[in-house]
Amino acid sequence: MQTWNIKKPAVTTDKGIVAAQHFEAAEAGAKVLAAGGNAMDAAITAAFVLSVVEPWLSGVGGGGFLLWSDADGSPVEALDFNVRSSRNMAAEQYPLIGGNDGDWFDWPAVEDDRNITGYSSICVPGSVAGLAEALEKHGTLSLADALQPAIAIAERGMLVDWFTSLCLAIDQRGLSMFPETARLFLDEDGHALKAKNGEETYRPMPAKAKLLRRLAEAGARDFYEGEIAAGLVRDLNDGGSVIDAADLANYRPEWIAAEAQDYRGHEINVASGLGGGPSLLATLEKLETTLPVAAIPGAAAAKAYARAIRATYADRLTHMGHAGQGQDCTSHLSVVDAAGNMVSLTNTLLSRFGSKVVLPQSGILMNNGMMWFDPRPGVPNRIAPDVKPLANMAPVIIRKAGRPWMAIGAAGGRQIFPALTQIISYVIDGGMALSDAFHTPRIDASAPTIAVDRAADADVAAAIADDFSVKLVTNTLHPVNFSIPSAVMAESDRHIGMVHPVNPWAKAVAEDGCDG
Repeated sequence: MQTWNIKKPAVTTDKGIVAAQHFEAAEAGAKVLAAGGNAMDAAITAAFVLSVVEPWLSGVGGGGFLLWSDADGSPVEALDFNVRSSRNMAAEQYPLIGGNDGDWFDWPAVEDDRNITGYSSICVPGSVAGLAEALEKHGTLSLADALQPAIAIAERGMLVDWFTSLCLAIDQRGLSMFPETARLFLDEDGHALKAKNGEETYRPMPAKAKLLRRLAEAGARDFYEGEIAAGLVRDLNDGGSVIDAADLANYRPEWIAAEAQDYRGHEINVASGLGGGPSLLATLEKLETTLPVAAIPGAAAAKAYARAIRATYADRLTHMGHAGQGQDCTSHLSVVDAAGNMVSLTNTLLSRFGSKVVLPQSGILMNNGMMWFDPRPGVPNRIAPDVKPLANMAPVIIRKAGRPWMAIGAAGGRQIFPALTQIISYVIDGGMALSDAFHTPRIDASAPTIAVDRAADADVAAAIADDFSVKLVTNTLHPVNFSIPSAVMAESDRHIGMVHPVNPWAKAVAEDGCDG
């Protein structure tokens, strides 16, 4: 078997840093910092850019969570802008046909995969409301200014290089199901877009550029109550969605408590409620008494990680709800500014390409939020009207001595909190530099069979096999086996940024131009 040893350097500076899954988003955020914007300004600008350059992972048709930590030591704040089911939604619209749905969940299949693909899988999106709300409360830019880089890139077009072609080819069949989706992401022959003659090309997004310009002019509420909202409802209803004008008008993001827990002298902050953060805290609590710190990153430590994560998942999938275990596709970014303020922001469409539906008038991909609900009756996370599903997103901010020390998060669905658990432990328990923690092999214990990175020491898999079924997998581009993390960190008078070494687009960019 051919193997690769891929590494990325950390970025170190006394200025601000944006660490994101796409270099154009990180660069746009870093320019905002260089122009005097703060961490929230950069985070929101970068998030809107991600909706254009990586539209199959996140965007204005999805939802998410973010955390804000002020350098002055004020309590960490959390914003929930996750998707919400329509008030017209009913479980009877999703009849069970038995078996598994084949989309990462051990749940019965729904007739015609109505909860996974198409208009019936769409929930009310929260991203526009959430990003605007966060910017208004903690940013210094106007929404119109924060949208300008995304508008410019949408007019120019999404970059089409070899990695774009790979991402599109993976879902080529699904993209062909809906005319507007095929028109945007496939060529005239119905194949994934390709860079011509080996050179980078661009796919303009005029409909999305028009929508973003309207947002800049009319404000975020236009997406929910104005001209944009009217177009969304027409498109949704024409396709068979039950989302109506009242569903959009009633949507509001929620500032919620940031749940904090001490872990070996570090204050771990997550969004309380229906994200993956509480499960991360529960796992770290178990590790305080079970982790052999001296063994990090060896076999005994890996076994302790596996046991703690599996115990948390047993509780999470049984008792938590109103989602579960999906390997959804998500975008995460972490930002620190020169003053030390930090943002950890995760946004998602749920599945790769979400519902696979690009709405004709707006040109945006819509989420498939119904996938996160358990279709079985009587369970905590069951399908119900006007509720939010249990989500995997888990943005984290860690404080030390009352000040923001690390902002971290990841994409990768059910893999998110297991990956963050290990990276956080590598740094706090193992004393690793952030770069070393990102390059150290991990396990994934989000499923009953534990995935072990082939790059790990040989005795890791053997030790875990004493308690669990084990499979050896490679940390590859596709499928994603150990999540895609991004982080920033403050050490003394320096800031550090680090991104997933395996992802070719992921990049940390400092406001002074340094990158990695």
